[in-house]
Amino acid sequence: MNSSHSSAAPRSPHTFRTVFPVLALCWLAVFFDGMDVNIYGAVMPHMLDDSGLGLTPATAGTIGSWTTFGMLIGALTAGNLTDWLGRRLMLVASVTLFSLGSAICAVAPGVGLFGAGRFVAGLGLGGLMPLCLAMVMEFAPPRRAALTTGLLMTSYHFGGMAATGLGLTLAPAAGWRWVFWAGVLPALVAVPLLLKLLPESPGVLLAHGEHAKADAVADRYGLPRPTEVAAPAAGAAGRLAAIRALFRPESRWATPLLWLASFSGLLLVYGVSTWLPQMMRASGYGLNSSISFLMVINAGGIVGLLITGRAADRFGAVRVSAIWFVLTAAGALLLKSQLPLGVTYAVVAVTGVFLFSAQVMVYAATNTVYRDSERAAGLGWVTGIGRTGAVVGPWLIGVLATNGNQSWGFTTFALAGLVGAVAIALVPLARRIGRSDAPATPAPVAATAGLS
Repeated sequence: MNSSHSSAAPRSPHTFRTVFPVLALCWLAVFFDGMDVNIYGAVMPHMLDDSGLGLTPATAGTIGSWTTFGMLIGALTAGNLTDWLGRRLMLVASVTLFSLGSAICAVAPGVGLFGAGRFVAGLGLGGLMPLCLAMVMEFAPPRRAALTTGLLMTSYHFGGMAATGLGLTLAPAAGWRWVFWAGVLPALVAVPLLLKLLPESPGVLLAHGEHAKADAVADRYGLPRPTEVAAPAAGAAGRLAAIRALFRPESRWATPLLWLASFSGLLLVYGVSTWLPQMMRASGYGLNSSISFLMVINAGGIVGLLITGRAADRFGAVRVSAIWFVLTAAGALLLKSQLPLGVTYAVVAVTGVFLFSAQVMVYAATNTVYRDSERAAGLGWVTGIGRTGAVVGPWLIGVLATNGNQSWGFTTFALAGLVGAVAIALVPLARRIGRSDAPATPAPVAATAGLS
């Protein structure tokens, strides 16, 4: 009876306009994510100058790694908690956690509590990104997944620019602690909006047995109604089955390559976000110019994502990601040279065009490797394993800075770009090898459904 009633209900067209509320809310959440991630890099020079805090370059790098270690745990556990709470409530929990972490940082008397605050913030930040990506990919209009992902990720860089603006204005005027107090805003602004306006994923609703609600949400936003095979399986057994599905013959070689590309990309993203101002300051640039570079590279990131989404929809996310990684490596090597200030700004902006987009297209490439039933798990693990690169990046540059070798940081970024390029470029070959290894006989329907 519910089925006949639902089928009679009018369906919305599946366009950007119909799914705009979902995209806008995820955009807002990721904006605050980008602001929180970049706040630390934007105020680090001021914190290093604060003798009462006791922050050193080595400690600064370690704390940057605590943040990303929290992200690693958050990314890997978000999927399990989503089984119980759903994506909507998990997004709310993630935003609340990183706002709480920012409040702890604002009141921390020393580096110990400050590091704990960054770890708590990392727990929320790590869970938020894969959830928003999965939501946006599920609601994206047909054949527009890469473009929609790119549009979503522009918010990260607008958030980074907001953090840099706070570092340039609020930190000198009122002190670096007030910048972290600004990081509490997400709990006050985004959480009420997410609770009131964000729908639950139809796939998650179906996995929870709420068929009528799943159909209603799909009809309202113009999505295809979810089927059992497209719904993520719940429970520990379902999570293990989802992980095993990532290594089925068709994707078992592509999966580790996606992980390596994500490792390299996130090492770049978080290494640059944490250390670029201090590295440029150590290279002889002034304090304000050094912090401004973080805003410029994020501005380049916005331009890059607007270009890259369309390019990937036309030429493929894998090809674009590989080229972008190579161009990022070239930009990092140029920044190692002592260039005039205007030229340096231009190089930083152009590098930002490619650096962040290369990593985002790794996420978009998962769409070509995994089936609908594996997408959330695939994204979760690509981002989660990639977070080890996010842990290594800030720590490694901190070690180099302690030994007075900040310039080697640019070489490290260039090597990471080349490794990422090779890894993502090999994904199509890995898929072809996987398909040749796959059994010729199709799997029984029951077995296929069991992997969902």
